Parts: sequence; C-alpha cells; structure tokens
Amino acid sequence: MAKNDKLPTEAYKGVRDFYPEEQAFLNYFIDTCRGVCERAGYVEYHASVLEPAELYKAKGAENEEMINEQTYTFVDRGGREVTLRPEMTPTAARMVAAKRREMGFPLRLYSIPNVFRYERPQRGRLREHWQLNVDLFGSKSLYADAEIIGVAYGIMKAFGAADSDFVIKVNDRAHLNAVAGSAGLDEERRAKFFALLDRKEKMPQEEFDSGLAELNLDLSTLAADAAPEHIKKMISEFAAANITNLVYDPSVVRGFNYYTGMVFEVFDTHPENNRALFGGGRYDNLTALFDDEPLPGVGFGMGDVTVRDFLAVRNLLPRYVPPTQVYVAVTGPELAAAAQAFAGELRQKGLNAAVDFGEKKLGEQIKTADKHKIPFVIVVGPDELASGRFTVKELATGDEKIFERGQLAEFFLNLER
Repeated sequence: MAKNDKLPTEAYKGVRDFYPEEQAFLNYFIDTCRGVCERAGYVEYHASVLEPAELYKAKGAENEEMINEQTYTFVDRGGREVTLRPEMTPTAARMVAAKRREMGFPLRLYSIPNVFRYERPQRGRLREHWQLNVDLFGSKSLYADAEIIGVAYGIMKAFGAADSDFVIKVNDRAHLNAVAGSAGLDEERRAKFFALLDRKEKMPQEEFDSGLAELNLDLSTLAADAAPEHIKKMISEFAAANITNLVYDPSVVRGFNYYTGMVFEVFDTHPENNRALFGGGRYDNLTALFDDEPLPGVGFGMGDVTVRDFLAVRNLLPRYVPPTQVYVAVTGPELAAAAQAFAGELRQKGLNAAVDFGEKKLGEQIKTADKHKIPFVIVVGPDELASGRFTVKELATGDEKIFERGQLAEFFLNLER
C-alpha cells in the first residue's frame, strides 16, 4: 500500500457491519428467539467459532460441496486444519456425545451463534449470519417432532406473524426412502429423485412430471392424500389446536442426508418474498461420528437474514429505540463536571443519560442528540444549577417542560418507550 493510500471502509463481501440500528434488530431477533425457546423448556449453550476441519469432512460425500467450496478452512500455526463453523448441528452433536452420561434426556438445547459459508451473496443469504438452532435429543416420539414444529410456529407468532403469513410444509424422509425403494431406485437415481423433489417449486409442473416418469415413479405415491399416517395425525392435532397452516408437502426433502424421518420447512406466503424461510427435521443417529450408541434427535435452524426479509415486506420491523433516554447538554466546558454529577443522579435512579462535554455550541450539542435519535435534551447551565429547575425538551415535537431536580427521574421512568 502506497504511503498516502487509505484503507477501504467497506466490510468484507457478504458480511455486515452492525451499526446501532442494525445491532438493535439483531438483539431483537436474539431476544425474541431466546424468550420463546426458554418458555418451552430449552436451555442455551454455546461453543467456539473454530472447529477441527475433520468434524465436517467426516460427515462424508453429502457434505463434499460444502467442504470443498463453502467453508472457511485454514491451517493454524500449529499445523492443524481448522474451519469457521458453517453450521451448528455437528458442534451440538459433538458436545452432547462428550457428556451424554451426565445429561438427562430428553435434552432440550438452543443456541444463536454466527455461522460462516463462502457462497455467492444474494437475497436472504450472506457469507455470515446469526442462526437460531433448536434441538431436542433423546426421544423418538411423534410428540417430540410436534414440539419442535410448535417452537418454530411460536417463534413466527412472537415476531408478529399471522397464520396467513406463512405455511409449515411437512414431509417424511423415511417415507420418501420407502417410495424410492419400492421403485427400485439405486443410489444415483435416488439422489436424482430427491433433487427433483427439492426443485419442484422452481420448475413447471410438466417438467416435474416428466422427471418422475423418467424414474418410473408412480405419481400417486406423492399425492396430497398419500401422507404417512403419523404426519396426518400430527397435522390433525395441530388443526385441533386451531393451527391450520401445517400441511403435507411431498416435495420437502431438506438438503442433508442425515435426516431420517420428519422434515419441515416454513414458507413465506408474501408474493414479494415467496420462499422457504427455514426448516429442520429428525436425525436419529447424528452422534454416530463420536460413539456407537444411537441418540435420536430432532431440531431446526433459522437465520436472522431471512427473518428480517420476512418482517420487512410486512412492515413488521421494530422501530429503533436508542437505549439513551436523555442527552445532557451544557452551556460551557466549565460545567462538564457538574453535568456529569447531574447525570449520575439520573443514572442511579435507573435512567440512561449521555453527557456532552461542552466543546461545541449548544445548538450543535442538540443536533448531536438528534443524530443519535435520543428523544430528550436537558440543558445544564449556571441558572439551572442555581435554581434547581431544569427544562426537558422533546426533540420530535419541540415541547418543553420544567421540573424540579428531584422530579426528573420520575418523569422519564413513567414514559412509555
């Protein structure tokens, strides 16, 4: 770099900088997910962003594209091959396998980490995002599957979604495997079958039907009324609870081969964002990489990027509210210490207050408060300090109110934010 050249200010391609308003949304995403999960009895865990590369390579050919093309993998200074986690499920399986003798089952876990994949950035998909992971280990019950779907449904409702805003499409990988087996599909043709199902919504019906015909598959096995009995039972029980946007869809397969039973995807119904938002399913031997004792599991992952898109097209994004409630301006730098003491009194009573140091004129200080979207300003000057009476100015309206020094905190704490 030449002596006078400056470094660029842009973030690395495919990742985001989180300025206060963006960070506020991420906090909202995390807090909303955390609240729903913990009310359902799930407990939080976390792990390092770094994992041995062998954790992903050991999963076999199904992960070959991700390993070779999408992971951030490097050799550290000790000669170890390391990967920035592209997903959280292998980490969860590793952690559960490490302490399974100490854990009680069924085990309910959730985590909201950042994950990394080197892929082409596009709408709803970046190279780094935050992802809620919800997993229930140790049960093969149909009601464990239903509970996981119920948590997914509850999170959508917590974000303000109406039932008409999304549909939960459910299928079963074991059923699809049985269909493929009955048709005599070998491994290669079975992979083509699953890929065809996965692309069904992105192709004309004629092309889909033609693809099935080439595989000599009976269309009736994929009819809406051909759902496995346990899927029908689940849908019926959700409907009895007035949740009617759970439907059987034989085209839902999910990408990873570790799914062994129920699979589901949550779809946005908005015409401007008509796409899968997130999904998951049952995986009954994910800890097989670490020990020989099968451990059933079911879960899902949901990213912050697709949720933000879902909320944006419906004007459901939360309004940004800065954490600072009042800005304390001063008439001159000689009053900075007095202003700090004044703000300290407000903070002790539970108020969030920022203080200017008086290095700019009063008008500029007020503009600073407005740029930070701080709603109120209090000016501290000699007259205010002498009288003990302070004017509170609301920047959005220009309204002003005068309070005794001891009344200020009560006024702010009684405001609705």
